[in-house]
Amino acid sequence: MAKNKDIASVLAFEKKLVPSDGYLFGTNWEDRRQVTPLELQEKSVRGTISNRLKAAVQKDPAKLNAEVEKANLQRVDACALGQEQDTLKLHFTLKILGGLAQPSACNNASFKQSYSAVVKQYIAKHGCFELAKRYATNLANARFLWRNRVGAEEIEVQVKALNKGAEQTWSFDASEFSIRHFNHQNEQVNSLADRIAQVLTSDTEHLMLQIDCYAKVGKAQEVYPSEELVLDKGNSKTKKSKILYAVRDHAAMHSQKIGNALRSIDTWYPDYNSEEQNAGAIAIEPYGAVTNLGKAFRTPKDSQDFYSFFDKWARGEELQREEDEHYVVAVLIRGGVFGESDK
Repeated sequence: MAKNKDIASVLAFEKKLVPSDGYLFGTNWEDRRQVTPLELQEKSVRGTISNRLKAAVQKDPAKLNAEVEKANLQRVDACALGQEQDTLKLHFTLKILGGLAQPSACNNASFKQSYSAVVKQYIAKHGCFELAKRYATNLANARFLWRNRVGAEEIEVQVKALNKGAEQTWSFDASEFSIRHFNHQNEQVNSLADRIAQVLTSDTEHLMLQIDCYAKVGKAQEVYPSEELVLDKGNSKTKKSKILYAVRDHAAMHSQKIGNALRSIDTWYPDYNSEEQNAGAIAIEPYGAVTNLGKAFRTPKDSQDFYSFFDKWARGEELQREEDEHYVVAVLIRGGVFGESDK
């Protein structure tokens, strides 16, 4: 079969939002001058049998009692504030890069030319402000706290632009912003979005942000760093059943987890307006994958996935909705390898 001359079999884009790991500290809401790096604590616990049992065991009280008597011994990691601390501080940095119009790798000059032309048209028309506003909102609403956000009495987010000669600060009360939509009108958010959009639409500029988030969760309360994925658990009962993430004994959150929160801006998928299937704003993914729900919200069958849109859009064909263009560009900001088969 002859090769298609308009196919880019090698096609890759570098991510434009680059977060660092997040570091957890303990402090007090009223006096934040003293902060203490949080460390992980190992616990040995004796749990009860609570998993679903086989039908034969369920129906036989003697067998059930025998199962319940078995000790469910576990070693786990935990993390908590100090006895006199009531506030969690999460600190990380975020680098934002320009250069959307140029793939980091592309082996087809014709495709690269048509793609660059379309991106420049998008930038001229929209300026990336809609996307930038959503990223800024996800900083303001402290979505990146994940489980630590639940039950917090107060949350304050402080953002600083660290670029020399262009320093700027913003402060947000996270309770003022929903994590399910972006219908907010806020001068501070718009100001931060302007700075982000300015970089995303540029060729070579960058923006370095420092984010310090304070969440009043209560004295000595447990907090939640990232949990490590342990692939080789083995059969040894001496191994921990839960391992939390730390950097040189300092409790931390994965940069990937923070990045996932920041790019949870997709409210353009078809089921967003469905009361039964609405998952809120989901992370930007080529197939709209939400792993904890076990569902892909953008399927090739419905022609709502990234590739269905991108293959047309990058070759100069207009998409039906403006929102679809926003989605495609958001995936490009996410980055990835998107080459087609040339056979």
